[in-house]
Amino acid sequence: MKCINILGGGPAGSAAALAALRHRTCDSAVTVIEKSRLPRHKVCGEFLSPEIARELERLGAWDAFVEAGPARVSRTMLHFGSRSKSSRLPEPAFGLSRYAFDLMLLDQARAAGADVASETEKDPLVVATGRRATRTSRGQRLFGFKAHFEGPTDDAVELFFFERCYVGVSSIEAGKTNVCGLAPESFLSRFGFEYDGVVMQCRALSDRLQPLRRVTQWFSTGPLQYGQAFADAGHAYPAGDALSFVDPFTGSGLLAAVRSGAMAGKAAAIGQPVGDYLRECRASLRQPFQIAGVLRRALEGGWAEKLAPLAPARLLFALTRPK
Repeated sequence: MKCINILGGGPAGSAAALAALRHRTCDSAVTVIEKSRLPRHKVCGEFLSPEIARELERLGAWDAFVEAGPARVSRTMLHFGSRSKSSRLPEPAFGLSRYAFDLMLLDQARAAGADVASETEKDPLVVATGRRATRTSRGQRLFGFKAHFEGPTDDAVELFFFERCYVGVSSIEAGKTNVCGLAPESFLSRFGFEYDGVVMQCRALSDRLQPLRRVTQWFSTGPLQYGQAFADAGHAYPAGDALSFVDPFTGSGLLAAVRSGAMAGKAAAIGQPVGDYLRECRASLRQPFQIAGVLRRALEGGWAEKLAPLAPARLLFALTRPK
């Protein structure tokens, strides 16, 4: 009997399991190997692009997603110093914590017939374990941080850019708000990595958070490094951040994780050559990565505030979606 072992129980791994179970041509065993405790809070913008609805429908997980009670997000607001831009999204997006989203997807994989184990003696066929280690020098390394807040909610996802860092604010389930940011080590060290102080350094962000009350600790992760792994990976199919880690301000990370996971699970089930799978992933994910790189350089170079009025927010959103 063919065994499809999937390393990683996050969104990419669970999506791979669901897709593998749907596309298997025989009575293949599908196992998700996850060494860590799930679910757990993870540093993430917790924003799900509108296209996630179609991805979850294909996987048979849409109804469970709706039952988890995601917040609806209808607008974007970008804040660059004293300047801001706003627009309506082409379709409603969603906000759901990683705690709830990861649990929902893994439960759906279990219900569909996947086994979940903490270890295996066999090599995985799908690798969805997350990001690779950074090689950036100290001081320039990037760290992510997030916390949940309670208070008035909004239907906008807001991004605040300042001091070579940015913070996103958007509603999630149960009337909570997720506040998640990314900043260089040199900036964070000025505040001893005390994130309550960090978020007060932007006047617009400080005003936005004033009516809210933090209800979780600050979670942090890093160092982080963007990258893509589209070279032939031997017999394994990389997915999620193991395949492509794009700058989080694009808001396409969870969409890309679920999509690449589903593609990897299907490829593993039908025996698609790894090289063919990677070419399909490249066609889907390369543009968001390239556009995010341009935006990142503008932010780091201090050009963002000057260029912001020239670029329609809807266009920026469209260019950073996977194809």
